[in-house]
Amino acid sequence: MLAVAVLPPPPTTALVRPLPRSCASWGRWSSPTTSSHSSRERSGWRRGRSGGAVHPAMGRPPILSVALPSDTGRVLSIQSHTVQGYVGNKSAVFPLQLLGFDVDPINSVQFSNHTGYPKFRGQVLNGDQLWDLIEGLGENDLLHYTHLLTGYIGSVSFLNTVLQVVEKLRSVNPDLIYVCDPVLGDEGKLYVPQELISVYQQKVVPVASMLTPNQFEVELLTGLRITCEQDGLKACNILHSAGPRKVIITSALIQDKLLLIGSYKKTEEPPEQFKIEIPKIPAYFTGTGDLTTALLLGWSNKYPDNLEKAAELAVSSLQALLRRTVEDYKRAGFDPSTSSLEIRLIQSQDEIKSPQVTCNAVKYS
Repeated sequence: MLAVAVLPPPPTTALVRPLPRSCASWGRWSSPTTSSHSSRERSGWRRGRSGGAVHPAMGRPPILSVALPSDTGRVLSIQSHTVQGYVGNKSAVFPLQLLGFDVDPINSVQFSNHTGYPKFRGQVLNGDQLWDLIEGLGENDLLHYTHLLTGYIGSVSFLNTVLQVVEKLRSVNPDLIYVCDPVLGDEGKLYVPQELISVYQQKVVPVASMLTPNQFEVELLTGLRITCEQDGLKACNILHSAGPRKVIITSALIQDKLLLIGSYKKTEEPPEQFKIEIPKIPAYFTGTGDLTTALLLGWSNKYPDNLEKAAELAVSSLQALLRRTVEDYKRAGFDPSTSSLEIRLIQSQDEIKSPQVTCNAVKYS
């Protein structure tokens, strides 16, 4: 039996309370009005398409994530999307929601599955289509975001539109935090056209608040070959000088050690820098870079002045999830070392929300 919602009569104007002052800057909503409805419509309730009761005299309700924003924040996430599996937005949105964020995803591509499968199908969003979505949000006063997160972007035109989005969002909220994962490639292989590198170097890096490249991407952005830890620290300083205060090399294989190298420039003084040695797991996973950046965004928001703590939580959470993934593949009778693995995201909610710190940061002096 279908349950039909019955709403109470709309409040009179005298009973409508204004939004708290702290929420007023986040959004506006229209007060009830009957001027545009016929007398027949004003005479009673009507049935909405969803089966609920709708009174024509009621104005548009507030968007609660805008009118009553969470203490955590509101993220616009522009990344790839797959129907099956966890990469891009599929890998980032759910963890951010578990960490308390309202997240609005825009899918730069929508594929049936990730491109590591023998076949895939789908659609690619272009820059004009992206801007059309942004204008739609703007026309309804919905561009109030605390964070912008970007991942895989496949064309220069789309990336240039993303830069327009950054400018637009900062015109609404000058304190917007832009977390950029410059997805260019890995292990010496480019995933995107060569011309995107210069756009990232000249236009994107200068407007980013936090940058989360891997070793190969850092080398592309800085032109510096990373063969030792000091090279990694120097690369972070080069990127700091271009704009972002937080730079995290999410994975760097140096002298047979897998490291995360983090750097936070709080003042004009030299940045605080640290490393975390990441335990090696003999398997290859998809979506881990997107997940890592989402976790770094989430935990650095909770610990805005302690990037070491945020990185410890992010890496420890990821490691627990990857261990679960490997164990589950083994339980299913599959050798995890023989193919790329889809991560066990939903099954690892506890590890995402409340990770036990197993990977500790070590400060550089």
